[in-house]
Order: sequence, then structure tokens, then C-alpha cells
Amino acid sequence: ILKYSKAIRDNGFPPGVLMIDDNWQQNYGQWDFRKTKFPDAKAMVRTLHAQGFKVMLWVCPFVHTNCDAYADLARRGLLLKDAAGGVALVKWWNGKGALLDFTQSEAVAWLRSQLDYLQSTYKVDGFKFDGGDSDFYKGLIASRPVCPNTHSELFGRIGLDYPLNEYRAMWKMGGQPLVERLRDKNHSWNDLQKLVPNMLLAGLMGYPFCCPDMIGGGEYKSFQPGSTIDQELVVRSAQSHALMPMMQFSVAPWRVLDPAHLKAVRKAVQLREKHKRYIVKLARQSAATGEPLMRSLEYAFPGQGYERVNDQFLLGDRLLVAPVLEKAAHDRTVMLPPGAWVGFNGKRYAGPAKVTLPVGLEDL
Repeated sequence: ILKYSKAIRDNGFPPGVLMIDDNWQQNYGQWDFRKTKFPDAKAMVRTLHAQGFKVMLWVCPFVHTNCDAYADLARRGLLLKDAAGGVALVKWWNGKGALLDFTQSEAVAWLRSQLDYLQSTYKVDGFKFDGGDSDFYKGLIASRPVCPNTHSELFGRIGLDYPLNEYRAMWKMGGQPLVERLRDKNHSWNDLQKLVPNMLLAGLMGYPFCCPDMIGGGEYKSFQPGSTIDQELVVRSAQSHALMPMMQFSVAPWRVLDPAHLKAVRKAVQLREKHKRYIVKLARQSAATGEPLMRSLEYAFPGQGYERVNDQFLLGDRLLVAPVLEKAAHDRTVMLPPGAWVGFNGKRYAGPAKVTLPVGLEDL
């Protein structure tokens, strides 16, 4: 991880929030660093902080039967049950595990105590809360009857205690200070074209602090050794993320890109740096008003024929963003709403208008 953080900076990228994903922990439900992997986690986090990073850890609501805490949680009745009255074991993507019963305040307090321990002991800044999908809860018995979606809501409420949080599954928590991430996208142009409409919808549903999955796609199998990487797709993905509420890398761009494509990705990050104060200002406004950061043209200019424009967006009311979403494109058609606009090329335009602009690899 320290080698990775150094590579981020050595390749000209600014430090940000570094998420340590699954497999840092001793077990599912045993939330402490695995000593064989992290002999001095305190020093690691201290070093990352000194480099300018904030640190988040991956957690989930599952407890495996070989976890030290399992027997105690089962004895106390804090795990969801099956129809026969025993602890329900649910198949998920990392095996079979029990699920904490968050309809009970004791189960909530237990998980919070684990997270608080990590914060006080290692000074981590927050948590990525994975899992919590309603599908896992179908047919399970809680201490009080609730629908499967409510379990996602109860898991979501735990994140309110932690200023840095990220969720992928949620229910009825619109308007709350929670970061939502779109579900994993494939490394494909088709999935890239889903980002703008998905993000616009998330904002309208009350989730303005939304992350458009990960640059190039969050489906990790796309980036394993032997996979075919479309370098242009990674660039256009980075450009699409650059002026969305959040920008998140998974695959290291310097690992899969040649110098020209890496330079284009770095330029997209620099563009975000240029506008970061504006983005933070919009986030603060959204926290007060509930208004989305990303807005469709129809939202900002209703009734003027923009209801089907779903491949560009407004960031606040100042920036109109039209990313390139097709492979080998040499131009981009942009719908300009009413107003005076200055293009990325420095030229001035009067809206309403429909303009077609030439674009190169580095152009957003």
C-alpha cells in the first residue's frame, strides 16, 4: 500500500482518499488488521496521513462461523435467523456467512464498537460499507418484522456516524450525508454511456454525493492479467468522472496506459483540481438544500425540449459538461441551453444552440 501511495504521487497525481479494500481484516466479523499482512498498521496509516492521504477501510455486515465473534453474537441472538429458528447462513460472493440483525440496537452497537476501535487505534478516517443488498435478507427472520429493503436502510444509518463513508446499496436514505456509489460497471463503452443518466437519477432520488463507480469500470475481473484493456476507454472514463461529484480510481492508470493516454488521464485530474473549490461549494449547498450537484438540462431549463438529453449534464449552474462517450470520436455535438457560454476551446457561444466541436484524446 505504501508502494502504491508513492506511485500515485510519483506519477503526478494528487493524494486523496485511499480505500483499503477487502482482505485487510482478520476475518469477516473480526475487524482488526491481519498481523501477517500488516505488521505495523499504525505506522502505515501515520505515513499515509503525512503524505496527504485520508484512509478508509472496507467492511461488510457478514460474520463467518470461524470468526472469533460468531459464537458470542449467536449466543446473544444478534444474528438473523432462518425459518427453523437457527442462525441463517447466507451465500454471498465470499462464501457463506451470518448477517447482523440491525433491528436490534445491541447489534448496531457491536458493529459501531468495532469501527470506533479501528478509528481510535489506527486513526483511520472512515469506512466503505459493502454488501447490505436487500437480496441477501429475503426470507430471514429479524427480532422485529421488517422488509428486506429496511435492512439496507438500517445498515445505511450506521454510516451517518462516520464523516467519510461509502455505500453501494441503499434504501430510503436520500437527503442524508452518505456517499453512494453506482454498482460495478463493466469495462465497456456501453457501460460508460450509463454513467451520466445513472448519476442524474441518483441526484434526483436524493443522493447528490454519488460516485460514478470507478474509472474504466469497477468490475475488477476486467483488469486481471491477460485482460484486454481499451486505453481510450480509460481516458474517456476519467474525463467523464472528472467533473462529477466524485472521481475514483481502482486500476492504477500508469499500470495499463502508455505515456500518451496516461497524460490525458492526468490532464482530467488536473481539470478537477482546477474546479475543486467550486465542487466543494456545490456540495455544501446541496447539504443545505438537497439540490443535486449534477443536473440534467431538463432540470435546469424545464419545458424547453431537453428531456431526452442524457449524455451531458450541468455541474451546478456554471459548468456544462459533455464527455466523449464513443470510441474513436473526432467530434462531439453539444446542446447549449440559453445563455452565454465559453467553450473548452476558449470560443464564445450563444445558446440555445446545437454545436459540433472537434475533440482530441485529451479534450473534455
